[in-house]
Amino acid sequence: MSYKSRRKFITQLAGVAALGIGATSCAMSKKTTSTGNNSMAGFFEISLAEWSFHKALFANKMTNLDFPVIAKQQYGISVVEYVNQFFKDKAKDTNYLNELLKRCKDNGVKNHLIMIDGEGNLGNLDNTKRLQAVENHYRWVEAAKYLGCRTIRVNAAGDGSAEDVQKAAIDGLGRLGEFAAKENINVIVENHGGYSSNGIWLTGVMKSINRPNVGVLPDFNNFCIKRGSGKCVEEYDRYKGVTELMPFAKGASAKSIDFDENGNCVETDYTRMLKIVKDSGFHGYIGIEYEGNKLSEEEGVRKTKALLEKVAASMA
Repeated sequence: MSYKSRRKFITQLAGVAALGIGATSCAMSKKTTSTGNNSMAGFFEISLAEWSFHKALFANKMTNLDFPVIAKQQYGISVVEYVNQFFKDKAKDTNYLNELLKRCKDNGVKNHLIMIDGEGNLGNLDNTKRLQAVENHYRWVEAAKYLGCRTIRVNAAGDGSAEDVQKAAIDGLGRLGEFAAKENINVIVENHGGYSSNGIWLTGVMKSINRPNVGVLPDFNNFCIKRGSGKCVEEYDRYKGVTELMPFAKGASAKSIDFDENGNCVETDYTRMLKIVKDSGFHGYIGIEYEGNKLSEEEGVRKTKALLEKVAASMA
């Protein structure tokens, strides 16, 4: 689809929002203050990442259309983060997107971002494949705009030396950021394994791109640089990494896996981590992303929410 055609597509979709169907856009940046009733400790508001329910979704016990309704009705969370895997072929399906928007509006749910996977490596050293990956993300920029989001989360991945992949990622992300800026959409990179889990490497990418709509989504737990035999064999210090990434953050991911008897996250000290986030001057959304196996997805989400609320109360 040509850029002119894409612009026409967006213009047509905007007409639906004008009829009152659209959800409120909500992706807050580092300089935007949260003012909702769910504001925690004066600097963040809780959102809910769809990946928390990936087992139920893959098992068809839940659908993407169900997600915002469940977030609000069962967990009292009114800001959501989608994963494109669960509506992979619906990015341009206006009937589907309209139904999703209606469910959000009916339940008072705001759409925050879409997490994008499986659309090619933005740090691919092959120029043709990298440009194709960039273009593959265009439809998700447009879908995000239509859904009222301000942000898509992407990956800075590629095969090669750290220096070569960094150069390629700067090019790929920069090109995508340029396109997304025309639609007023942010493009943010998560520390998602490999080079991207090295705080210095990823901040180097951000500094080189130097675009206001390109940033990062620090995940409290995703700092494994190298895996072997099914486990992490090289891990970046998560507290150092989050400290380095926060100046470029347009959100944060409260990853949780295991909890102790007091309801604290075993792998991450949330008091220490949230202090890092607060001290950075951040004001925005922190998304719950439960990924453990010992608890049900429902219980894991509730425990993560309770932990965020407990730590926030201690910092207020």
